[in-house]
This record gives sequence, structure tokens and C-alpha cells, in this order.
Amino acid sequence: MVEGNLARNFGWTDLEAWYPGTNPCPGPARASLSLKPITRHFEAGTSNAIEGPVSESYIQKLFAERIGGETYGKSTAIYKFEKIKRAKRQAIADFPDRSLVDFGIGENDEMAPVPVREALKLAVDAPANRGYADNGILPYQEAAARYMDRNFGVKLDPATQILHTIGSKPAYALLPAVFINPGDVTLFTVPGYPVAGTWTKYLGGIVHNLPLLPENDFFPDLDGIPPEVLAKAKILVINYPNSPSGKTATREFYEKVVVFAKKHGVVVIQDAAHLPFTHGAKPLSFLEVPGAIDVGVEVHSMSKGWHMIGWRLGFVAGNSLVVKALGDVKDNSDSGQFKAIQMAAAAALDDDSLWRNAQQKYQRRQEMLVERLRALGFDATMPQGTYFLYAKAPKGIVNGPVFEHAEAASQWFIREKSIVTVPFDDIGPHLRFSVTYEAATVADEKAYMDVFSERLAGVQFQF
Repeated sequence: MVEGNLARNFGWTDLEAWYPGTNPCPGPARASLSLKPITRHFEAGTSNAIEGPVSESYIQKLFAERIGGETYGKSTAIYKFEKIKRAKRQAIADFPDRSLVDFGIGENDEMAPVPVREALKLAVDAPANRGYADNGILPYQEAAARYMDRNFGVKLDPATQILHTIGSKPAYALLPAVFINPGDVTLFTVPGYPVAGTWTKYLGGIVHNLPLLPENDFFPDLDGIPPEVLAKAKILVINYPNSPSGKTATREFYEKVVVFAKKHGVVVIQDAAHLPFTHGAKPLSFLEVPGAIDVGVEVHSMSKGWHMIGWRLGFVAGNSLVVKALGDVKDNSDSGQFKAIQMAAAAALDDDSLWRNAQQKYQRRQEMLVERLRALGFDATMPQGTYFLYAKAPKGIVNGPVFEHAEAASQWFIREKSIVTVPFDDIGPHLRFSVTYEAATVADEKAYMDVFSERLAGVQFQF
């Protein structure tokens, strides 16, 4: 008999370790719960008997080619973010008394604002919110419509032109399923968030990359796409404010995109996750441009502007036919985000001070970082948007190592100076600095920047 003690594996001590200082089930309620060992019995000679070690499972031969087929899980390749994690662990081990200066974290550094959390608490206790949300609830869609009208002058029908998604990521996975058949092409700007491209390939489609080059001001060269590619293209994925470059779109660019989409019969998917973080100018929605709603949709995220990282909520807005088709596909993928979260997000969307406060904080931090990087010799310019700063990586250090690519530079920063950045070598070596480090006050932000500058004092970079 083999006994497994689930109370041991999933006991209160584990919960208390996850949430230190809290009791997940305090008082009499906890005492009333039975934590007696739960066992499972595997009797010899029965169908659930374990018969010794098993060689490679037959399941290995069944994996789909889209994830590697029989070779799935056997690759020895180490991906970029895993290399960063390993270097961070090594830096901590080598310099235990030296804290990390972490510009690598790509998510907000604070909790959702108090009014949003309070709205969630109220909504959790409402019986009407206990059931499945399916393709969304009207109060959230109406709040999204008000947000789009108030900030961009875009009037949308909340029932037919707005659809909630469980974060923006699923939208980029499901939209290709709406349009892509084997052999169809997705036009995809790089560097960029890869999900729509990955799912295009999963569906048997082809991804045609559109490099965002500094010499093109980080706009794609739509005129340079080969005719044979255009003949098969169905989707154009763009992202402004652009991550990681920080470039914002111009009205002229969006107008060109609309003309391009109509001429070549493609659907536009504009990733607007960082739209609240537009610095020094009024945010510009793709849907503001005449004709945009005829050719595509814009995907919005609650994670960035409202600090709702982990709440998993966003919305797709625009062309009603695209929204309807996405809803049909989505209906076979999920049963919607918890209604209480949607109600809290509706409260967030109705308060523009929340995203404006977040924007001001990250702009201030960007300005500090630009000043420090310039002092070190970087050709750093203030991003027009996002909380990322994208700068050319140094080629090496005077009388020191030579960096063959951005990854080498990034590894040096981590291992030698305990400074974390994210390398991009897609279109030439660049380093991405995120200003989402944890600092409670402006004084703390300045102190963080002081540590950064002190770590690199005396280093002469070559560019």
C-alpha cells in the first residue's frame, strides 16, 4: 500500500508560508476543519497498481509538431529570461551583501489603487456576481465605452463593439484563430509581444516579420512587404506605444495603416497595453483615426495603467464583426473572468486620475534614468511612452571585455555589477531598462538611481 498524505503536502503551513503573517482560515473555522491524513491505496493486482520504473512514455511520441513533436522538452537551449534568472542567482551568491538594481522587471511595482480594491470587496459579496461571466458583463463593457469616449472621442456600442478578455494575452492567442488558416500570413512587428505570432504558427500560418528599425523611427516598412506575402496576408499586428522601444504612433502613421489595410484586405490588431503611459502628449488611440473601426480592433489591458497585474482583464474594441467572431471563438475557450473583477475594473476605468497618476510616476522615473544613462555615455532619449527605456547596448568597456551582442552586455551588468537589464538582439544590440523597480517615495527613487550610478562609477563604455 502506498500512502500519500495530502494534509502534509497541502497543509496550513504551506499556506502560511505563501502569505506570511496571515491565517488563511482563522479562529473556530480553522479548528473545525479536519486535517486528518488522506490516503490513497494502490493494491497489488488491481488496475491502479504501480509496476516499477517506466521507460520513456508513449506520450512523448504524441506531442503535436507545433510544440516540437517527439523532441518536446528535450531541447538544451536556454532562453533569454532563464539566462537572466541564472545570472541573478549567481550575482546574489557571489555578492550576498550587494542588492540587485533590477531594471528587468516588466510589470507594475505596486498594488491596484485602493478604490479598485474596495470595489472588488463589495462586488465579491454580491450574489449576482457568483456565476459564469461567459463573454462579459455589460457594466464593464459600458465603462470601457465611457473610457474610450471620454479620453479619445471614440464612440462605441458596448454590446457589439467591446468584448472583455481574461487579460490581453488570450486576445492575441484567439484572434489568429478567428482568421488564420494553414498558409495564411500574419504581418508582425519585431521586436514585439510574440503571442499572436506563436499562435499563427500553431495554426499552420506564416509569420512575416516587420523590423522596427531606428532609421525608420520604429515604424514598420509597409511599402517594402513583398507582393507574394501581401497576397496571403490576413492580419497586421502593431503595438503603440511600442514595447520595448517606447515609440508612440502618429496620426499620419495610423492613417497609412488604414489605407494599407483596405488596399490589401488585412485586419489590424493594435496592441494598446501601454497607451495610458504616453509621455508628453495626449494618448492617441488607433480607433480615433477615420476608417480604423472598418479595418480592425484595439486591445486594451487593465494591467498597466491601473496596476491590475495578476487580475487578468482587458478588452478588445473596434470592428463589430471582428468582436463578434472573437466572442464566438472565445466562448469555446473560457467562461469569462470573475464578474467581481470586472465590476472593480469598471470602477477603475471610470476614474482617469488612476492611470494619470501611474503615468506621471513612470515618466518621472524615466527622466531620472535618462539623465543617469547619458552621464554614463549611453545615447539615451526620453521614451515617448511605456515604462521601458530602449538604448543601444555598449560594444564593450575600455581596457575591458568586448560585448559581441546585447546578451553579453546584459550578462556583464548582472554578474559584475548586480544590475539587471533585458537584452534585445532582434534588430541590433539594445538593452531594455524598466522603471518598475520598487520604491515607495520620490526620495527612494532617487536613492535607487544613486546606487545605479555608484555601481558604474569609473566604467568607460564603448559604443
